[in-house]
Amino acid sequence: MTKLRGKLYPLALWAAGVLIGLMGTPAGAVDLKTADGAWTFSIDGNVNVHYIYSNCEDPTPAAVAVANGGGLACVGSQSGTNVSNVGNGLLPAAFTFGVATTQGGYDLSAHLGLYPGIATNDGGSPNLQQTAGATNTALGTTGLDVRQVYMTFGNKDLGTFLFGRNFGLFGFDAIINDMTLPGVGVAGSASSPAPANTTLGSIGLGYIYVDTLAQMDYTTADFSGLNFTIGIFDPITALAGGAGTPAGKKAPGFHGKVAWTVPISNTMKFYGSATFISQKQDFVNGGTAYDYNGTGFDVFAKIDVEDLEAFAYYYHGSGLGTTGLFIRSADDAGDTRDSDGFLVQATYKVGAVKFGVNYGESKLDLANAEVAPTLVSKNRKVTGGVYDSLTKNLTLLAEVSDVHADAHNGNSDHSTNFNIGAFLSF
Repeated sequence: MTKLRGKLYPLALWAAGVLIGLMGTPAGAVDLKTADGAWTFSIDGNVNVHYIYSNCEDPTPAAVAVANGGGLACVGSQSGTNVSNVGNGLLPAAFTFGVATTQGGYDLSAHLGLYPGIATNDGGSPNLQQTAGATNTALGTTGLDVRQVYMTFGNKDLGTFLFGRNFGLFGFDAIINDMTLPGVGVAGSASSPAPANTTLGSIGLGYIYVDTLAQMDYTTADFSGLNFTIGIFDPITALAGGAGTPAGKKAPGFHGKVAWTVPISNTMKFYGSATFISQKQDFVNGGTAYDYNGTGFDVFAKIDVEDLEAFAYYYHGSGLGTTGLFIRSADDAGDTRDSDGFLVQATYKVGAVKFGVNYGESKLDLANAEVAPTLVSKNRKVTGGVYDSLTKNLTLLAEVSDVHADAHNGNSDHSTNFNIGAFLSF
């Protein structure tokens, strides 16, 4: 079958992250064929569970203001600064289903990804609680997140079209290669009384979350390790940026990517990519319409040398925001804020055990003439982790993360979190 970007299981198969990030197609844990062999049905998934302990900042007015302005270091409460949680990590659990066939010289496939979690959550998404306040109470249940539903068609000569809801392009290589993908990284809402089903990993602390978006894109055939992707994406509305009412978007968002794989030797491989994103935001405020453009680019480079892996990632945006796409991307007048960040990481494997460390920063500038002293200026963190492949499919792991958040007025927060858990993929 044609290699399809992100086919069948793009994030949870972290051990095959290189293949996925380079548009590989992992084999399904369960492959079933029709009697005539024309159709193949596949099932993949994971379950991951972690104990997460957080030591948060004292809840002073300054610390609370930093957190409210976008700081990602956790802040305690009057009852204390230590928080314990048992939940999923950067990934929720996942059960993903695929179907594929070849007809008339074209490879066809469709995919559905279901992502349940284990946190008590009364909302329609495990990541967005729908009820204010603490929802982690008795008689609760978890939520189900449908992140992916898409189809693909193409062949090795034509390239591949992907239509539907799937992960975007901007920031994809950073998160798929983040060593905390099977783990926790920064605790995020796991440090709160209403934990969601996912933590932050390095989101907002080195890269902006790639997100899952409705899209129509095309990836070229492979040219000696080089390929290109271009697509139109459903234009999403900015959060915490602009005081007006969102208006219907006049044009889609645009994403593009170039990726290059270079086998240097039998024991050395290089992979690099560059991505751009562009979308216009439209608002109406007091009968007056205004808009602004959100644009950004990123670059990623990774080297594999036997048991050593290392990468560097950088992004820059204007009107793009921080942590998530178009979050805090502009001030109340619609004037855009610039943002940038980077993540560097190195891991080394000794037998079945991988040791790793990464460091990341995400910065957000003020708009021209903006006065917002409590707005986050920088989120930064360092994470160390140990990942033991007890079996081919079961990984036991432990991580510790040290997090700092700085506001534009000089105030700052600091927190640490530790996690230990297991990741089972199938």
